[in-house]
Amino acid sequence: MGSTSTKSLGQAPGSREEILRKLRERMVGFAASRMQRDAAEDLAQEVLILLHEKYGELDRLEDLLPLSLKIVRFKMLAHRRKARRHGEFTQVPADEIHLPDGRIDALTALEQREARERLVATIAGMGERCRKLLALKLEGKSFAEIQAILGASSLNTIYTWDFRCRRQLMEGMRAREKGQ
Repeated sequence: MGSTSTKSLGQAPGSREEILRKLRERMVGFAASRMQRDAAEDLAQEVLILLHEKYGELDRLEDLLPLSLKIVRFKMLAHRRKARRHGEFTQVPADEIHLPDGRIDALTALEQREARERLVATIAGMGERCRKLLALKLEGKSFAEIQAILGASSLNTIYTWDFRCRRQLMEGMRAREKGQ
């Protein structure tokens, strides 16, 4: 171990623990300037473990400092990539999300009730065939099933009846809305 490296850090000559402690402080400071402090401390700890496991033969500050900062940069990039993949940069805190309470306000409830009343009145004023056709559609019947139930000669007849009934329904709804 060189005497210049131990004197520059102010520790006893040959103290690897002191070198690693000072190295950790520098890594945390470097990483904390670019990310959150707790993440920087975790990152520095990972780098120290890596230095201990893979680079245990290095004991000079001149060797450990550039290597540790290089590893810290790589780990910071990996941390950012992972955070981006997980959407951590775009997350909104739960207390800032405004969720609807599911209740309908009085005005909307009134409008829905009036529209429902107009719909029921319009359907009641339609012919028997249209009322039956709309009821079968609401039950989820297919046009082929409706053809069999109503006894129509072809499927195109059902399509035509459906078109005419829907048009009659829309015109009746518009007329009742204007009549209010």
